Amino acid sequence: MIKSISIEHYALIDQLSIEFHNGFSVITGETGAGKSIILGAIGLLLGQRADSKSIKTGEQRCTIEATFDVTDCNSLNQFFADNDLDNDGHECIIRRELTATGKSRAFINDTPVALAQLKEIGDQLIDIHSQHKNLLLGHEDFQQGIVDTIAGNTDERNIYRQLFDDYKQVCRQLDTLIASANKNRDDEDYMRFQLQQLTEASLSADEQDELEAEAEMLSHAEDIKEALFTARSSITADDEADTLSALKQGINALNNISSVFTPATELYERLNSSYIELKDIAEELASQTDSIECDPSRLQYVNDRLNLIYTLQQKHHVSTIAELLTIQDELATRLDAIDNFDERIEELSREQAAKRTKLLEQAAALTHTRTLAAQDIKARITDTLVLLGMPNVQFEVSITPKAEPEADGMDHIAFMFSANKNVPVQNLTQIASGGEIARVMLALKALIADAEKLPTIIFDEIDTGVSGNIAEKMANIMADIANADRQVISITHLPQIAAMGKHHYKVFKDDNMFFTTTHISELNKQQRIEEIAHMLSGSTLTQAAIDNAKELLRIKQ
Repeated sequence: MIKSISIEHYALIDQLSIEFHNGFSVITGETGAGKSIILGAIGLLLGQRADSKSIKTGEQRCTIEATFDVTDCNSLNQFFADNDLDNDGHECIIRRELTATGKSRAFINDTPVALAQLKEIGDQLIDIHSQHKNLLLGHEDFQQGIVDTIAGNTDERNIYRQLFDDYKQVCRQLDTLIASANKNRDDEDYMRFQLQQLTEASLSADEQDELEAEAEMLSHAEDIKEALFTARSSITADDEADTLSALKQGINALNNISSVFTPATELYERLNSSYIELKDIAEELASQTDSIECDPSRLQYVNDRLNLIYTLQQKHHVSTIAELLTIQDELATRLDAIDNFDERIEELSREQAAKRTKLLEQAAALTHTRTLAAQDIKARITDTLVLLGMPNVQFEVSITPKAEPEADGMDHIAFMFSANKNVPVQNLTQIASGGEIARVMLALKALIADAEKLPTIIFDEIDTGVSGNIAEKMANIMADIANADRQVISITHLPQIAAMGKHHYKVFKDDNMFFTTTHISELNKQQRIEEIAHMLSGSTLTQAAIDNAKELLRIKQ
């Protein structure tokens, strides 16, 4: 529950600090005094969007801080652990800071956190019910949420959701497969033609480089053969004065004088080595010359083969044979898939049917929990609404099947209502007045308070459209909610509700010649009498109003 709130430089608030208590408390104040400002500040603590315009005029920063008693909030232990936040098991301090530059910072127990974390913890600490939330009664997901809360069917819903996700995944796979099958069948003839072209080409990975090199060689065969012949002729000619013969003579001459001229031995060996190398080169040139043939038919084959490769590469927008071979494999795979589409579609269809059967079985189990809860809700809401001044009320929870499974089940849920005899029930939001909507909402809040186990509930003028005896009964219900070790705070304009509070706070404005500020203070006994008297009689405080206020407080306390 909220132990205290401190607000600085927010809207019309300069500095404000107030302590709250458990049980049933009320907040009163004239219209425009600033009750909504305080709610707005609490909303910022719960992760609502910040606006730098909320900062008090002339200030650069505003701060809202609240201390919560979390002693009995065991469900928060996991939140603190998951987010690596300090937790002493007793108090939690939440702080929000806004700057005039538009920056916003949030802290939980002095650790910086994101707004998502504020929202997560806020959902487990406070439920603020404002007037506009009455509109939620027209939303099917809100109505379903109430039914599921009373049904306590979390396990059934989790199982259903997992089965639903599995079922939808198979549906998507089947749809994708059928679409792919249809598209591929449309393209099948062309793909088979492409595969046939590539297969008949009998491509090999290194073929292109080898063919291009051979084409170059064949195209210049005459030039190559002539160059090789010339090079060989420079070493070994037909006459006796050729290079090798001359070298041989020189070698013999050096060998003859080596015994009488020592340096000749080294020169002999070097010249002999050159002779051997040149002789080997001459033989290699002769061999290469003989291997070169001018073969027009071979050149034509090579060029034709290269033209086929280039044509295929251009057709498939690639530049290598490796890429063509990859395309060939892909085409073969796709065509193989086409041949097996029917089998795969049949297999997935069986899987889809099996998962749908399980899903429908779980949907029926979920519907069963909701049907049982609907009967309970009908009885308890009807009893509460009778207490709230609707003796002829009819309240029902309509559950009708959906045509197809959805993420939340197969149930259309609608709250049906009639406040008068002989008037058939209709959709609640289409037939109920504002005051009736307020009473239905309070009855629902009372119903689900224990199931949700929220430590703090704030009602913002839930009494709109009611007065007198009905207001008193609404106050009794809120007090009963608070009696279950819960903090309930009601912002109200009705003296009957204000008198019921165990603690009473007043919001008021203070005007001076420079600015207006909003304040809140807890009233003592005498101040409560005067405040309730003003609520009864208006700005003029009469003795009759004071007496009535005393009587209200005496009866209610």
